Amino acid sequence: MSGPSTGSGLGLLILPSFLIDQPGQPPKADWGVRVLGDQIAAVAPNEALRRAYPADELWEAAGQALTPGFVNAHTHLYGVLAHGIPLDRAPSDFWGFLKDFWWLLVEDRLDHEMICAATDSVCVEMLKSGITSFYDCLEAPYSLPGCLSTQAGVVRARGLRGILSFEATERVGAENGQLGLQENLDFIRAARSVSPDGLVSGLMCFHTTFTCSAEFIRQAFALAREQHTLAHLHCSEGVHEPLYALDHFGLRPLEYYDRLGVAGPDMLASQCVQVSRGEIDLMAARGVRMTHMPLSNCEVGGGVAPVPELIAAGVTVGLGSDGYINDFFEVMRGAFLIHKAHRQDPRVMPASLVWYLATEGGARALGLAQVGRLAPGWQADLQLIDAQCPTPVTTHNLYEQLLLYRNHTHVRAVWVAGRVCMRDGMVLGADEAAIRARAHAAARRLWGYQRIGIAD
Repeated sequence: MSGPSTGSGLGLLILPSFLIDQPGQPPKADWGVRVLGDQIAAVAPNEALRRAYPADELWEAAGQALTPGFVNAHTHLYGVLAHGIPLDRAPSDFWGFLKDFWWLLVEDRLDHEMICAATDSVCVEMLKSGITSFYDCLEAPYSLPGCLSTQAGVVRARGLRGILSFEATERVGAENGQLGLQENLDFIRAARSVSPDGLVSGLMCFHTTFTCSAEFIRQAFALAREQHTLAHLHCSEGVHEPLYALDHFGLRPLEYYDRLGVAGPDMLASQCVQVSRGEIDLMAARGVRMTHMPLSNCEVGGGVAPVPELIAAGVTVGLGSDGYINDFFEVMRGAFLIHKAHRQDPRVMPASLVWYLATEGGARALGLAQVGRLAPGWQADLQLIDAQCPTPVTTHNLYEQLLLYRNHTHVRAVWVAGRVCMRDGMVLGADEAAIRARAHAAARRLWGYQRIGIAD
């Protein structure tokens, strides 16, 4: 990968036809940015930038839109290996999906090589989709210890801004649960020394109320506070957890977390599909952050998360792929369309709001500072998108045109921290054929071809 030299004081001028500098706000025509090192140094009309910095390198981008890179605020990179796995029968509900499929056939079989093969494959896929930052939740209880540091080496090689965590759980046993918490703690500390640029970092993570004891949950949050990180958990992805919590605690999950004294700004709750009006108000009052995965919620039959209500209440919301479909344009289209149908209201989730959730909103949910906007002093995480759509593109329709008529094949270039990671559809330094072959080999081992007698 390469980027503009900072030693000479010269920068890079990126001069597009359209600029989305503050997602959610009106775009600008014929405006661009100056990149200096890993930051945005200036945002101005293209001609003003040319006059002010005549010695800078030029990146001409006529017919393209320059926007912040996408922030995939929740993914499971290993999940790509589960796509197409042979099944005798499909799970009938979310609990069956977890118990009979995801835990048994996927999570419990993962080893370090499978994790690294999947990580490299999806990192390439994300870069080609305009994703510059992501949060990954690794669920692989028999891969402990050392799985996060191994995975981090792959992420660093691709140059993405990644937050990694291990989903600690007591479903295998108390000892394994402690190994999971220690994995997060060791990685959080190590990442701070190994990645002084801050591109790869960690946070604390555990599973749910139905696989973790109260003492375990409190311990996870105490460790997160000690390390000044967020604590992530899956919450009410289907009806199983609310029913479990009501039956065992007499409270809904978020009410239970509040009783434990852990609901607050350091809580990152993903999914939140089956949450009540009272829980929405509680999340807003306590400052709980939330990440939304519209497509995977459909795939597992979990339901439709009340995201419009959460946003209206003031909850910080980001958007994620959940490791299901990683083309972020498809994820955004899901968020744009599903809630309109569910609420029977075409005004819900306008394109400008969805674009915000996919960029600055996701960065805020993850606690990433100066990420998700193109402004002086902010990180130079950005992408160029072909804006030549079937009908004329203007500043008043740019969000809708890009959201509805673009996909990963229209991303022309991607920068992370000022360094070019993808150009003309090619991820720099990546042998995609070899990466794909490695992922296929890992998937075959995961699927157990020899065990179930399926020929390659």
